[in-house]
Amino acid sequence: MPTTSAAINLEPENPKSGITLQSGTKKTRKTKKDLPKVKLPPNPFQSEILDLVSKQRTNAKKVEVLQEYRNDALVSLLIWNFDDTVVSVLPEGAVPFKPNDAPAGTEHTSLRAEQRHFYNFVQGGNDTLSKTRRENIFIQILETLLPEEADILCLVKDKALATRYKISQALVEQAYPDIEWGGRGGQRHQG
Repeated sequence: MPTTSAAINLEPENPKSGITLQSGTKKTRKTKKDLPKVKLPPNPFQSEILDLVSKQRTNAKKVEVLQEYRNDALVSLLIWNFDDTVVSVLPEGAVPFKPNDAPAGTEHTSLRAEQRHFYNFVQGGNDTLSKTRRENIFIQILETLLPEEADILCLVKDKALATRYKISQALVEQAYPDIEWGGRGGQRHQG
């Protein structure tokens, strides 16, 4: 008893699909389509911006998103992460904090609002803070942020943003050619 598809005489359920199994399969060609243009709300979270950048398929689209949603907090985070003369004075690794589990839109602050405190966490920023006080301030900030925003701050602290998001220093340099890299007062990062 023959068991080939021709002998079984399989027909597709939808004859208009253009696929016939009777004499073999007809390969349909998938084309890559551009992602639909996603518009973020006014003053989006940095996590929303970085997620949107990561979803883009080309560097040109990533640059376009970075330029469209440029803000001081995003630029500060990218410099902190990619500039090797910006050195974190916080311990590397996981931070022991309790993530804020309040629903989005309630009882949260944002990295935009907390950007004014970033200088406390880098070498040459605020050397008058004790190590304990600095770490407590960092933890307090993390506990007020949305969990996604807190994760970004922890990644940036360790210069590990590229481990989660599809972004590089070269991409940032292309999007923001006005950023001057280096010479920010810290010692060169040995990474």
